Amino acid sequence: DIVNNGYFSTKAREEQLERIVNNAENEDPRGTVGCVVRDRDGKLASATSTGGMSGKKWGRVGDVPVIGAGTYANGLAAVSGTGHGEYWIRRVVAYDICAIMEYRGVPLQQASEEVIFGKIDPMGGSGGGIIAVDKDCNISLVFNTGLMHRAWAKSNGEYGVGVLKGEEKVFNINN
Repeated sequence: DIVNNGYFSTKAREEQLERIVNNAENEDPRGTVGCVVRDRDGKLASATSTGGMSGKKWGRVGDVPVIGAGTYANGLAAVSGTGHGEYWIRRVVAYDICAIMEYRGVPLQQASEEVIFGKIDPMGGSGGGIIAVDKDCNISLVFNTGLMHRAWAKSNGEYGVGVLKGEEKVFNINN
């Protein structure tokens, strides 16, 4: 059946949109989901999806669908992330992390921190974070916001979760 778009509206979402439009609520975009993987053959892949930003301006393009900004993978690393889109697009954040690794030969964690804290932070208004894995299975979880939901798993049975900075809980299914 085809229904009018109003069919999908709820009172709570209408009130939320009204607050955003009236600047009574500064809502952070928290609907992005990213995934980075390294398979048993060493191939890397990255995928990123977003729920969007409530109250965004018509025609605004976020960073997530832009390859190199919100998602990127090559033979060295796979990166997925999001932040204030305009800044992340200008900085091609995901690509830049991989490029720094390739051109300067630095490890994933160092490249991730350099981009997030050294290139994005100075731009202002650009909070966000990345998840990444490199060809050697090193994981990087870097963000410059108060929190970022994240989880990871490794083939050796180690897995972990975290929300706040420095709050990662690591487990092992073999123990």
